[in-house]
Amino acid sequence: MATEEELKHAYKAFKKRLKLARLDDESGLSPGSKRSAIRGITPPNGHPPGVWEELVAQKKLKREGSGTYSLANEI
Repeated sequence: MATEEELKHAYKAFKKRLKLARLDDESGLSPGSKRSAIRGITPPNGHPPGVWEELVAQKKLKREGSGTYSLANEI
């Protein structure tokens, strides 16, 4: 069982990694604006798998399959 501080740190790291993945996807060389289609990512290393499952149980993340997760509060 992870502490509240570990969960908070892992959730913050997940959101940051997701944001960077989306920015990278949107920063193509094509003209015009592009919206990223990335909804889920593989969680960052450095946190045990139990942390991610705990965040799923708290309904902050949801499993997307194949080891990827997405934010639960997004459509």
